Amino acid sequence: MLLCCDWTLLRLLPPLRAAWARKGTQATVPITGANAKRVLFGAINLRTAHRVVLIRPRAGAAEAQAFLRELRRRYRTAGTIWLLADRASAHTAARTQMLAAALGIRFLWLPKQAPELNAMDQLWRELKRLIAANRQAASVDALASDAADWVLRLTPQQARRKAGMTSKHFWLRNLVEDFGFYRVCCWQTEIPNAAPSQRCCSRSSPSASRLRRHPR
Repeated sequence: MLLCCDWTLLRLLPPLRAAWARKGTQATVPITGANAKRVLFGAINLRTAHRVVLIRPRAGAAEAQAFLRELRRRYRTAGTIWLLADRASAHTAARTQMLAAALGIRFLWLPKQAPELNAMDQLWRELKRLIAANRQAASVDALASDAADWVLRLTPQQARRKAGMTSKHFWLRNLVEDFGFYRVCCWQTEIPNAAPSQRCCSRSSPSASRLRRHPR
């Protein structure tokens, strides 16, 4: 199973985006001055477009580990879960990596500063444009709940389109189409002082640019 995962920060103070207004006037966005925050962890299945979202108060290693447990809970019967992710400190933390190994989850690292490669990141962009921008919610919890509902209520086709997965330029298009017949090669995850059983087949760090397909 191949998933893209990412987290996004939601603030009660709304982000400003281009908006319509009467000619000669400036659009206004009423705010209260409060600026609480919530973090949404999310993942999208690159084959089925199924999504998992977890709301947390922050984006630390403990929260990332809670999300890994949620992924395994949602995909109990799946084999290895391959997780395309960035090298955020919460992901690379030794405890996060050890938990991932215990849960049968393997990280595949995306290149630095390449959000366009992460389908979940593209979905967050649409979320903020449509749900969070130019208006302040009644509370940060209401905002987070509405945001999670928006992600989860999309049809698979809507999710694929908004995440950029239907584009002919989507960089994993061929891999996703063939995923039922191939597996992604396992690349070593760098875990400090890791036991040999926690390591994979390559001596180099896993990278999305080095994904391979191997016949079963």
